[in-house]
Amino acid sequence: MMNASLYSYHLQANRVRSEFFRLLPISLFVVAFGAAFGLAAVQKGLAPLEALLMSTLVFAGASQFATLDMWGPEMSVLPMMAVVFAINSRHILMGASLYPMLKDLSPGPRYGILTVLTDANWAVAAQDYQNGRRNLEVILGGGLALVMAWLTGTLLGAYFGSLLQHPENYGLDMVLGCFLLTMALGGRKSPRIIVAWVLSGSASMIAYWWLPPHTHVVVGALAGGVVGFFWLERKPS
Repeated sequence: MMNASLYSYHLQANRVRSEFFRLLPISLFVVAFGAAFGLAAVQKGLAPLEALLMSTLVFAGASQFATLDMWGPEMSVLPMMAVVFAINSRHILMGASLYPMLKDLSPGPRYGILTVLTDANWAVAAQDYQNGRRNLEVILGGGLALVMAWLTGTLLGAYFGSLLQHPENYGLDMVLGCFLLTMALGGRKSPRIIVAWVLSGSASMIAYWWLPPHTHVVVGALAGGVVGFFWLERKPS
């Protein structure tokens, strides 16, 4: 018989709104990279609305930049699909890590939330969960803030991209990395988690130096996942 608690979790609109504003500051930096993508897309021959359509349907910054690198009059679809899958495959592990939070949702809300899952709102949700707070609202609310920022940036870049062609010159490329590092350092620490960090970081660097582009993200995630799989966390009795 189905457990009575199943599907009992309901998203709270006021908390979704609160988490939207919580991630709004970091989303402002996403506008800069959306603008860089919009400019690059137009330079590759896409119309502004075509660039916006890609950002709307794909919503995956690194994958969209990688796709533009392969864009041209004659494109090999299968290699492009392989590259996009390799870059986005980390979301498989991210989604799996959120399963304890998502399992009580019905399929519609569950997969609806995951459509706006990014590195930033995943990191906040994971940290909150480590600290004993089940916060699905940050995935939805924060994700909506990031989606709006990415789409706004894409349009600005497509029409006014020359104003910000190289956001890295202003250090904007470091903002999200610093934010994710802050989330990691602010979470609960244990020997198990520290070993996972060290192994994941080391594997990522080795893959970055020696393996094909973009594979370091997947390799690092898998290395950290191996620690979590074989080194089970003991629950207090």
